[in-house]
Amino acid sequence: MEKTNRFLLWVFLVGISSAVCGAAYLAVLKKLFSWIGPDAWASSRIVHGLLLIGAGIAIASLERWAGPSGNVEMLVDNIHEMGGNRDRKNLLSLIPSSLISIAVGGAMGPEAPLVQTTGSLGSWFADMKGLSVSEKRTLTITGMAAGFTVLFGVPLGASLFALEILHRRGMEYYESLLPAIWGSLCGYCAYAALTRLDLSPVWSFSYPIDALHLRDLVFSVLCGILAALAAVAFIFSNRVLSRFFKALPLFVRGALGGLILALLAFLSPYALTFGEYQMNGLAVAAPAASFFVLAFAAKFMGTSTTFSAGWKGGFIIPLFFMGAALGRLLHLGFPATQEVLLVASLMAALNAAVTKTPLGSVLVVTEMTGIRIFPTTVLSVMLAMLLTSRIGLIESQRPREN
Repeated sequence: MEKTNRFLLWVFLVGISSAVCGAAYLAVLKKLFSWIGPDAWASSRIVHGLLLIGAGIAIASLERWAGPSGNVEMLVDNIHEMGGNRDRKNLLSLIPSSLISIAVGGAMGPEAPLVQTTGSLGSWFADMKGLSVSEKRTLTITGMAAGFTVLFGVPLGASLFALEILHRRGMEYYESLLPAIWGSLCGYCAYAALTRLDLSPVWSFSYPIDALHLRDLVFSVLCGILAALAAVAFIFSNRVLSRFFKALPLFVRGALGGLILALLAFLSPYALTFGEYQMNGLAVAAPAASFFVLAFAAKFMGTSTTFSAGWKGGFIIPLFFMGAALGRLLHLGFPATQEVLLVASLMAALNAAVTKTPLGSVLVVTEMTGIRIFPTTVLSVMLAMLLTSRIGLIESQRPREN
């Protein structure tokens, strides 16, 4: 009992410490965004284009002089192999390079670097106390869950997300679920206290909702298929672009990534930033097929370029954005459908198909948008998962070995 209580104390400390780290990271990011982000230079796209190129060179410089920054794929592999992050020195490069990448307008979000940081914090706690591999794994997952909670504001969904992202076919480290939830709740309360967080949904989708009919279930199947196709396109696009960029010298890779983002921004502002603050505008935009096609394509190419060029960030919120654009586009083609069902289904299903996080995706989307959980959303997600079960973007996802 004493050992259990002591371990629960470490869970609480990891959750609260992760919230403090997350709050500090996001505060710095917000300040940097106000200085070098697209909104700060909206009147001078050429200057901001030069900033994007300069940011790419700065990111490459950090990679050269501070060492590799690692990524979520490496963290997932280390969790399977040894319970947590092997080398926390990569944070010296990861934190500044991700802040630069996201603040200047790279089309990936803070979720990946934030989760790498808070997961590493959990690993450090475990190493400091000499805990076993399984206990270290649980504290690392707890840190990841708390990191997701800081960004998403949904403790249960974030906990499931942190557990599912380690595997291709659902949550397998089930013994870490309750500690992860406890840590997430502690982190959520601490973050809310530090930032006076508004507990209302992040995104507002105020489309009317009627009773569900058989037609809605049929369209949820269509959403699952469409999400699977979009996920396959996204995964293979990133693989091809990554091979192209990796063949280039490090500094050329970073600068070219910034140049391509600058050129894409001339076509659409949706090519830049990770989409969190663009989502509400997308939700209320006047119905126009060309608008939603361009918004989806711009975010797709912007995120793929950001990822492949070695810039730092996560693709979860960009995938939500792409799913919302597809949902609104599909509703234009079939106006008799319920728009909110299509949007929620495609947001969750597209993300689940890429990240292999079905339960987490459903809960995060429905809680962040204030939408009730519908059978249509779950059906779309499970079908997209089934159709893409053999491919994924995070190569180190695999079944548990012990």
